[in-house]
This record gives sequence, C-alpha cells and structure tokens, in this order.
Amino acid sequence: MTRFVAALLSVFATVGAASSALAQDWPTKPVSFVVPFPPGGSVDPLARLVSVKLTDALKQQFIVENKPGASGAIGTAFVAKAKPDGYTFVFVFDTHAVNPSLNPAMQFDTARDFAPVMLVGTAPMAIATAASKPYQNWGDVIKAAKAKPDSISFGTIGNGSLGHLTMILVQQAAGLKLVHVPYKGGGPMTTDAIGGQIELGVASVAAISPHVKSGKLRPIAVTGQKRSHTMPDVPALAELGLPGFNALAWWGIFAPTGTPKPVIDKFHAELVKALGQADLRKTLTETLGMDLVVSSPEAQQKFLVDEMARWGKVVKDNGIKPD
Repeated sequence: MTRFVAALLSVFATVGAASSALAQDWPTKPVSFVVPFPPGGSVDPLARLVSVKLTDALKQQFIVENKPGASGAIGTAFVAKAKPDGYTFVFVFDTHAVNPSLNPAMQFDTARDFAPVMLVGTAPMAIATAASKPYQNWGDVIKAAKAKPDSISFGTIGNGSLGHLTMILVQQAAGLKLVHVPYKGGGPMTTDAIGGQIELGVASVAAISPHVKSGKLRPIAVTGQKRSHTMPDVPALAELGLPGFNALAWWGIFAPTGTPKPVIDKFHAELVKALGQADLRKTLTETLGMDLVVSSPEAQQKFLVDEMARWGKVVKDNGIKPD
C-alpha cells in the first residue's frame, strides 16, 4: 500500500510539473479566440482589442474566429468540444446564461463544459424613446401605460434577449402591460426607435449613447442598480420606484473544461495586464460602455450560475420561446 501511494504521488508530481512547464512555455503556437457572433456588436471588438494586446505581449498570434448563430450557441458548442489544450477560448455575451433555458436542446452543458477565465465587464441597458415622443421621463411612461394598457411598445434584439427578459421583470415590478416587438438585431431596432415606429427601444448603453448625443433619442432610464458612467444624468430604475432592481449585460471569457489550470492562470494574468492598459480601458469603458470587472475565474463561475438561475426562472415562468 505504501509503495502504491508513493507511486501515485510520483505520478501526481510528474503531471503537476508537466502542467507547470506547459504554462511556462504557453503559447507556442497561435491561439484561437472564438467569437460566437458576427463582426460588429460588442463581443467581436472586445476579442480583437484583447488579441492585439496579447499578440504584442506574448509574441504569438491570437486569432479571432467568428462562428455566429443561435444567439451564440453555435460558437460556444464548438469550443465546448475543442481540445482543452489552452489554444481555444470563447468570448461570450450575456446570452450565454440565457441560452440553456431558452434552447434546452443545446449539445453542451453551459455550467460544466467550460472552464471560467474572467468576467471582463458589465453594463446596464438603456431604455430610450424618440426625441419626437412625449415621454420625458420614466414617470411619463408609467402614466401612459397604466392609462392605456398594451399601448406602449418596446423593441429589443429578440425574444429571450436580456432586454426582453429585463422588461418582463420591469412590467411585473411596476404593474405595467407593455407590448414587446422583437427584432433581428440592434440596428433595425434602433432605426425604428429613432423613427418612432416603436415607443421605446431597449439596448446596451453603448448602442443607445451615440443616438442620445446626436439628439435623435431621449434616454428614459438605465437598468443597472446605479447610473452608468456613459449616461451619468440618466436615472437608474432602482431610483425610480424599483429599489434594488439590477439587470446587466456582460462579457466573459471561457475555455473548454479540462484546460490545464496553470495555462488558465497564466492567461488570466496576461488579461489583467492587458486590461490594465490605459488605452484599452478607455476604449472599453467609453466606446463599449463597460464597467470593467476583471474577475477571478471563481468569481466568474459564480456569476454565471447566478445569472443562469435568475434568467432561467424568467424564461420558464413566462413561457418565453426563441424567435
């Protein structure tokens, strides 16, 4: 028995030494950053900005591959099945936590088939209306909606999107009945919001902010527990009769489960350095509207599980189906 234990400990020591050596040498070939969305949006530029920084720092190529479809599920499925050798990672958006309940036929387990790396950042969404509309504030929206239920429409990027689920919670908390208008993307939705075809548009602060600055949209509220640094004059719903309300878009990075921990630790450390650089921080906070979190892997996993539970309940309780 003693010899067996000694042999087992020797094996563990050998494996540990090999993993440490792997991490020290990593990367020795190009690294793939899978983005499960098309170019544009917010996930793609995040991955590309980070890839440039890491390519410079580690003298090895970090290549962005777009694998869009099914609200991010196609690209993440590819990564779930990829070899866990530290050369494939996925950059995800908040849909990552909603997809399991919205699409139970997915061929992977969101909580188990990915090793967490980092929650990069979060951002509230903005609720806005066309400058030509009469709503000057959230109180005006509530008054109009209660006077005539099902008369106020709101647009989002689709059924089951975080904007849609957030507005379901808002209606339930405020006692409102609004009409959801799903779109295939933020571009068409924003165009119709500006044109007045819908009463309200719900999207990330990064998507709404340029149109607020141009005077085409009027911001009504943001969905975080506190105001956004991108729109500091716009009140949060938590200030407007919904105490504690908090619904955030988010961006994270995962690896296939089984990726060596020393590699993830080294990758995480390099990400911290990259995200600490002033030029990248400025772009992510000012252009993409993020509140940078730069979490530990453990904190990211807890955040993911909590988000899955919260939004999964909303999907189930309200019978939400994908577009």
